Amino acid sequence: MDAIKAGELVKVAGGGPQLDGIVFDTPSRSKVVVAVVDPMRGPGFRTVHPNTLTERTEAGPDDAALRLLVRRTPPPARGAARNGAGVGRGRAAHTRAAMHRTTGK
Repeated sequence: MDAIKAGELVKVAGGGPQLDGIVFDTPSRSKVVVAVVDPMRGPGFRTVHPNTLTERTEAGPDDAALRLLVRRTPPPARGAARNGAGVGRGRAAHTRAAMHRTTGK
């Protein structure tokens, strides 16, 4: 597969049987996060190498569950840990922590 984009239908050929999956994220050229249905655990995410993926055209029986999983998972944060992007103070109104509340003695 050339360019792998989020939302593509793929087959994952790993250590076991081939599983139907949906691409969730491509954090690097050597990693792809894919939503798959594990027969023992149910729907979840698996990080795989792009060479283990093959394209598929037909929808599988588990695609509805995979789409729900992808939809309810927040998008990955880009670059916050590596290059400091997004580091800041948050909202302007909340600059201090709350003070200690007495019990009313």
